[in-house]
Parts: sequence; structure tokens; C-alpha cells
Amino acid sequence: MQLLSLLGLILAFFTIIVGAILKGSHVAALWSSAAFVVVIIGTISAVLVQTSFQVLTRALRMSRWVIRPPPGNGHSMIEKIITWSEIARRQGLLGLEDTLDEEKDDFVQKGLQLLVDGSEPETIRAILEVEIIARENADLAAARVFESAGVYAPTMGIIGAVMGLMSVMEKLADPSSLGPGIAAAFVSTIYGIASANLLLLPIAAKLKDQVRAQSQLREIVTEGLLAIADGENPRVIETRLQGYLH
Repeated sequence: MQLLSLLGLILAFFTIIVGAILKGSHVAALWSSAAFVVVIIGTISAVLVQTSFQVLTRALRMSRWVIRPPPGNGHSMIEKIITWSEIARRQGLLGLEDTLDEEKDDFVQKGLQLLVDGSEPETIRAILEVEIIARENADLAAARVFESAGVYAPTMGIIGAVMGLMSVMEKLADPSSLGPGIAAAFVSTIYGIASANLLLLPIAAKLKDQVRAQSQLREIVTEGLLAIADGENPRVIETRLQGYLH
């Protein structure tokens, strides 16, 4: 679990609420159903217009990576690869067939299957590299959904503020309503800017980091399997793969 991400989300809400109180306002002033509709629903509408259903559903599935990233660790993966290389040296590539059922990751399974089937190293590299690129592109497209939302939200906040000021201007004959009306109008701006800079854009950046980490892990798997196919010494394989972790 990413405790720093969880702490950051908590601090984001804490900052807005406590900041409003310290500025002499009150928590209830931060709530506006009109601002919610214009900014939040408006931002979602803009995202829906530009995003395909497949990318959107992938983005929603990936959102949990902010708190709970996908399984996979470079050090443990290198240890697995060294174990596989030792098995291959003792029993041959067919000795790795028993490890196929132990792996839950379909990328690792595909690589091991290609290795067990006796595929040429060039073939293994070509197949796995295409998959790495395809997965990375798909995941980055999903991460950009939150990035796009972070771009739209402040603009929707400005639209909400302008709409609120228009309502205030219609009530100039009633001076007592000007102060609360103007304050309510700027709640939309808070919604837009705060949601973008404290939530949406950080989520997008976090997901992109996770995507890069997953791609690096798959590169480690690819290089390790190719080294096993070439019959390299396990210690040499380990030394080479450790370079990815610096």
C-alpha cells in the first residue's frame, strides 16, 4: 500500500477545510450544489466526450494503483529469474515447464512459454517488446484521462464563477445578497482548481510512474528470459539485471 499517497489525499482535504476556517470562513461555505454540478459533472462530461469506453474503464480500474499499486518487485523478479536460470542449466529449458502454473502474471507466463517452446531469442524479444509497448501505450492513455480532467476542471470552475457572478449582477438592487452571492460564486473556482491540483493531476502523475515501473519490470523479465535462452551464467544474469534497479 502506498501510505504516502493516502497521506497526501488526506492532507489535501485537510488543507482546504482548515484553510477555509483559518481564513475566517466556515466549512458549510465550501459546499455548493450548483458548483458541484458545473465543475464536477461538467468535467466528467468533457472527459466522456473525448474518451472511449475502453480507455475510460481501464482508467477507472487503474485508479486504485494510487493507493494499492499492482504486484511486482524488481528485486524479487530478479531472484525468480536467477532461480529459473539455475533450473535451465540443470534440467534444460523444458525443466521450466513446471514454473508456468506458478506464475499469475500473463506476461511472465507468455515469456516462459516461449522459452519452454524453444523459440529463438530474436523471436522472444520481438514478441515481448511488442507487448510491452502495447501495454504501456494503453496504460498511459488511461492515465491521461485524469490528466485531461485536471485540465478541464479549472476551466469549469471559471465558468461556474462567471455564472454565479451573473446571478449576483441580477440582484444589484438587493445589497444584502451581494456578499453571499459573490462568495458562493467563487466556490466553483475552488472546486475546479483544488480538484485539479490536489487530486486529478497528482493521480495522473502517480499512475504514469506506476506505468513506467511496470514497463521496467517487464523489461527485466524480457532480458532475463533472453539471457536464459542464450545459456548465460546465473551470476552474470544477476549482475546485468541489477543495473535496472539503480
